[in-house]
Amino acid sequence: MIRLWGPARGQAARRPGGPHGGRRSERARRIHEQRGTLDAPGEQIDRRRENGRGGWRPVAGLRAALGGRSVAGQVFLLQVVIVLLLIVSAVVALVLQVRHDGTEEARDRSLAVAETFASAPGVREALAGPDPTAVLQPRAEAARERSRVDFVVVMNTDGVRYTHPRPDRIGRKFVGNIGPALRGRAVTEEITGTIGRLVQAVVPVEAPDGSVVGLVSAGITTEKVGGAAEQQLPLLLGSGAAALMLATAGTALVSGRLLRQTHGLGPSEMTRMYEHHDAVLHAVREGVIIIDGGGRLLLANDEAHRLLDLPGDAEGRHVHALGLDAGTAELLASGRVATDEVHLVDDRLLAINQRPTDLRGAPSGSVATLRDSTELRALSGRAEVARERLKLLYDAGVGLGTTLDVTRTAEELSEVAVPRFADFVTVDLSHAVLAGEEPEAGTTLRRTAYGGIRKDAPLYPVGEEIVFVPSSPQARSLSSGQAHLEPDLSRAPGWMELAAEEPERSAQVVGYGIHSLITVPLRAGPLVMGVVTFWRSEKPEPFDPEEVALAEELVARAAVAIDNARRYAREHAMAVTLQRSLLPRSLPEQSALDLAYRYLPAQAGVGGDWFDVLPLSGARVAVVVGDVVGHGLHAAATMGRLRTAVHNFSALDLPPDELLGHLDELVSRIDQDEAEEGRGAAVTGATCLYAIYDPVSRHCTVARAGHPPPAVVRPDGSVEFPEVPAGPPLGVGGLPFETADLDLPEGSRLVLYTDGLVEDRERDIGSGLDLLRAALRQSGPDAPPDSTCQAVLDALPPGRASDDIALIVARTRALDPGRVAGWEVPSEAAAVGEVRASVSRQLSAWGLQELEFTTELILSELVTNAIRYGSGPIRVRLLYDRTLICEVSDTSSTSPHLRYAAATDEGGRGLFLIAQLTERWGTRYTAEGKVIWAEQSVTGGFQGDLLSGV
Repeated sequence: MIRLWGPARGQAARRPGGPHGGRRSERARRIHEQRGTLDAPGEQIDRRRENGRGGWRPVAGLRAALGGRSVAGQVFLLQVVIVLLLIVSAVVALVLQVRHDGTEEARDRSLAVAETFASAPGVREALAGPDPTAVLQPRAEAARERSRVDFVVVMNTDGVRYTHPRPDRIGRKFVGNIGPALRGRAVTEEITGTIGRLVQAVVPVEAPDGSVVGLVSAGITTEKVGGAAEQQLPLLLGSGAAALMLATAGTALVSGRLLRQTHGLGPSEMTRMYEHHDAVLHAVREGVIIIDGGGRLLLANDEAHRLLDLPGDAEGRHVHALGLDAGTAELLASGRVATDEVHLVDDRLLAINQRPTDLRGAPSGSVATLRDSTELRALSGRAEVARERLKLLYDAGVGLGTTLDVTRTAEELSEVAVPRFADFVTVDLSHAVLAGEEPEAGTTLRRTAYGGIRKDAPLYPVGEEIVFVPSSPQARSLSSGQAHLEPDLSRAPGWMELAAEEPERSAQVVGYGIHSLITVPLRAGPLVMGVVTFWRSEKPEPFDPEEVALAEELVARAAVAIDNARRYAREHAMAVTLQRSLLPRSLPEQSALDLAYRYLPAQAGVGGDWFDVLPLSGARVAVVVGDVVGHGLHAAATMGRLRTAVHNFSALDLPPDELLGHLDELVSRIDQDEAEEGRGAAVTGATCLYAIYDPVSRHCTVARAGHPPPAVVRPDGSVEFPEVPAGPPLGVGGLPFETADLDLPEGSRLVLYTDGLVEDRERDIGSGLDLLRAALRQSGPDAPPDSTCQAVLDALPPGRASDDIALIVARTRALDPGRVAGWEVPSEAAAVGEVRASVSRQLSAWGLQELEFTTELILSELVTNAIRYGSGPIRVRLLYDRTLICEVSDTSSTSPHLRYAAATDEGGRGLFLIAQLTERWGTRYTAEGKVIWAEQSVTGGFQGDLLSGV
């Protein structure tokens, strides 16, 4: 606040010799000379002494007035009372006004200090740091001393102090109202504290998202801003005394001699008072302008003359005639209210506040104050640049590494940096990094990402292999591991050498307008994975060292994300390789089913879905589909263990329900071993479906352990999901598995799949089964298995599948009844010869005469064993498929075993001969007993060896 009628606190009286004070002193001198009250220079007149040569006697007149016996005495007493009342009223008004002004000034100063400190750079970061007091205490004390407040306190949102002028108060609760500040509003309050009556302000410290992360309070006692009362009170009392003396002198003159003039107050005192007020007005650091209602300039202090560059005779002229810019002149002439309205005057930014003076009966006009905010605006600009850079780093932290893909992460870096930091960004990575391996030393890189404000820049395109010469900025960054700045490419020696290698491209780059660059190596620990180059063309200013630090921070964050993506790519490739090696590479040859399959690995990681096709005895085929819950190497390894177990169990010719029971026990043991060793995850949750199809009977036996049911497409095109009892997932144990028997006419399609095909995050399994039914129905009754697989995948698009998908379609075939022959065999030794004769005739009918000898030998041994050790009824069956299959069944559960007979043993060589004569042989158990089978190749390759051996 500018006080026009009293000395400013702490300001010395302006000397008459100042640029404007001298002019005003001269004006006052002329006024006093015209009135005849100014004494000659060097003379001091004592108005209290009597003039001995007929002069006036003011002392005698005063005594007469004090007597009170005359009208003059009564007027004197009345004047004294009036003057005393005026003095008391003025003192009371002054004290109240000063107290009010002091309180308002304390509010404004404490609020300004608190807001300035809260918005200062580094305060928000220090609040989030490990030791806010260590960072903020010295800064708060420095701010307190500079702003002349009593305290600057920084606290958290709970009101616990981080700073205080008294260190013993740090860590205690703040005394005051912080509720509005926690809601994002500044609050100012008056309290009585340990240091007296004070005013304190509390403001919030806000994060970029608007949340309050801390509070700042500043306070000042009213005594420090209320000292103007003591400065102005003597002046007021002196003025009152002067008025009293003037009244006394006047009364004395009226009652005495009615002198021509009064000298109650000397010219020096009046001149001194005028100069004092003039010094206060011109010593303030803000420009002050007073304009009348007609737009004429009445008064302008020194600061206003300096800021507006006013002429010396500006007072009395209209504001439009002062040479001001149109906007500033219009504001001053209008007299409208303005608050911190910024105007550009020459090279200064002036904040103008204007208020009218015609309030409470005052003369019309306006008072304007001017403040130079050029430096403040520059500081605000630097703070805005810092804020934009922090926002860029924040966006980089959020936008980089959204996918575990090396190329996509490099593209994200270019998207973040263009155009906010650079006009063009190129990312060059080593081939090994793109493959998920650790990079090797060298300067041959592949351009992985490119981003720019335009697409026609003469830079290397994406995919180009680049060899940097040793003196180029990129090569120097790769070799030193440090960022490199080239402010002027046209003068860079390394760039000129690169130009010697490719003069046309280098000239095009410089001619395009690209004039500055920053190269930063992509480092992850000791590994240098590539280099990032930031290019500038639009801004004429080159990159500076501060921007190099920003570029290094951006690349450091990108390097972490790229290294994570590289490691993930390597592990994913290893897991995919393991998974592919554990899945069947080709389907075995068999005649029962026409097969086609699809396997789609998950996008997010390697899963545990698997399938297999296993030829069994008797021309039968087993089809199995399984799913291990989870992803990663553990799931893939577990899948391989389960597939191996199924291979082993299927070799025993076990029924589907028994095979699943053995798998369940295996998984339980695996889980138990993992739990004892304290590593790995439980396999519980693995599912499996096992189906055995017999082409002779066209009969399919199915059992499942927590797996989705199979789909069956009948020859007429109808689709059904047969009711197969749903057993528990493998590893749960406690419940037996059940089978379902399906009759599949020739040409039926059996569809097995994993849950990734019909279930995902956006649809449940019921909706997925409906889509699968519709897809199978639309594929048509005569569609081959391969077309059916493709139709299903087209109708159920997996997108970016979160789980593996295994799909297998098996079209059933039936073995020609003419290729099946069977005989009932009586339980007597003479029946063996009849069997040999019948088999010989059947083989002749099939054109397999070359197998008659070995087949008769095999059946003679098997039937003899069945008659001797088994129990009836005994049946012999021949199947002519890809191989010639001989089967002998009985109701006994005793299985023969291969052994080596000694030279003196009479028997024990039959099974040994069978094993030598056949490709495979074995035993399978049925509900009625057992079947001993043997397979021979139809090429007859064993007959000559057998005859030569015999």
